[in-house]
Amino acid sequence: MTFQQLKYFIEIVRRGSISKAAENLYITQPSLSNAVKDLEAEVGVKLFTRTPKGITLTTDGMEFLGYARQVVEQASLLEQRYLNKNPSRRLLSVSTQHYAFAVNAFVNMVKKSDADEYEFTLRETRTYEIIEDVKTLRSELGVLYMNPFNRKVIEKSLRENGLAFHPLFTAKPHIFVSASNPLAAKKYVTLSDLEDYPCLSFEQGEYNSFYFSEEILSASFRKKSIRVSDRATIFNLMIGLNGYTISTGIVSADLNGDNIKATPLQIDDFMEIGWIASDSARLTRQAAMYIKELKEVVAAFSQNELT
Repeated sequence: MTFQQLKYFIEIVRRGSISKAAENLYITQPSLSNAVKDLEAEVGVKLFTRTPKGITLTTDGMEFLGYARQVVEQASLLEQRYLNKNPSRRLLSVSTQHYAFAVNAFVNMVKKSDADEYEFTLRETRTYEIIEDVKTLRSELGVLYMNPFNRKVIEKSLRENGLAFHPLFTAKPHIFVSASNPLAAKKYVTLSDLEDYPCLSFEQGEYNSFYFSEEILSASFRKKSIRVSDRATIFNLMIGLNGYTISTGIVSADLNGDNIKATPLQIDDFMEIGWIASDSARLTRQAAMYIKELKEVVAAFSQNELT
């Protein structure tokens, strides 16, 4: 097993196909395919499952990826320390539900990385796709929530896909509204207070199950309901239509200004937000750094705002 083979293997996973990896590595596709076959033969396990649609990691491949990343990362540190080589290109992909704190943590992680070269990806996407991204290692980490309503379904999906959920914090539900909305001035709101306002939620595509919704009370009837696909649009509709959405209560003034306010929703429910990752792959240093920033961003909010 060579160091070069490990780099090849990691690049294939990162690009999602042998052809794209070969193009990025400036080698021929047959040469890269042969390198993978030689690696699989040497370690004695099948690393990839090949289908007409492309390649996916096997369970053994996911475990091998964790060790391969560690080896390449440590070798890079040795080269920087003793051979005066430039730091290697930093890599990290994260898939998340539409949370401002996840973006805040990402911004902080990038600023503190102090890397001359990096390739970071932040995907604000649908719940089902977050799980798929982390399952296929398109993203190393995912950020989502569970509550009593969706827990069994989400846990079953994570278990079937070899993923583990790691709690970050538990939040009582809040509504997000524009600062000019009359509800913003209330100490708390009830469900009856919301009846005449448009309910804003993130659409989930073909997997638009109540259990994959990003908002609690997804199965409840609303007189006025609007689904959107991105966070900027939902904020615009809060301001333009006096709409509301239900979330954690953590609002980022740095990213969204003072136009959006969080008001507690008086309801017997909660949201447990956490990060997911493969239960067999080891986290890279960059992923661990992002998790640290997530915890610090959350800790910056008072306990009263979260519980």
